[in-house]
Amino acid sequence: MRRSFKAQAERLAAGLRRELGFSDDHPVALEAVAAHLDVHLLAADELVPRRRLEELDRLQPDAFSAGTFRLPGGRRVVIYNPTHARGRVRSDQAHELAHLLLDHDVRSIERVGTLRFLTCDAEQEEEADWLAGCLLLPRPLLLKAAGQRMSPAEVAGTYGTSEAMARFRLNASGVLVQIGRAQAAPHRPFQPRR
Repeated sequence: MRRSFKAQAERLAAGLRRELGFSDDHPVALEAVAAHLDVHLLAADELVPRRRLEELDRLQPDAFSAGTFRLPGGRRVVIYNPTHARGRVRSDQAHELAHLLLDHDVRSIERVGTLRFLTCDAEQEEEADWLAGCLLLPRPLLLKAAGQRMSPAEVAGTYGTSEAMARFRLNASGVLVQIGRAQAAPHRPFQPRR
């Protein structure tokens, strides 16, 4: 990842939340982000029978999660796999929207039938993962949750993410270290930064 990208992503997510009217300690509604970007979110089972998606998952798990397609006329649509768990679907949607927010360069254009979708390089995939986490579980929300001693499973259930995403964000954001230090120093009560 680019130097200082993580901090940049946290600021971008916070600015977007403010612009769309969401508080600092709540994740942004992905439907609002999509509308802001003039992107349509579409479940793949609106295009193909759900049983075909289930069969694909059975034959090759995780073969299809989501993709961004450019339709004739320039309209963009994020097509996601609705057979995945709700938290996973939200992560997949957030990942695709993050690519668009970051204005990632397209490495190549792939085709599925008559539709085209965009692919990015590995660093851009990593950046989209990080920004997706910032959108779904912003740092102020994580500080609040960790201060209340919520487990990753409780964070995931409360905020509609996967437990893996909640665990990753709690650890990678440094929130657990910050809370641990604050709790180890009883003369200084924990005060989340704003």
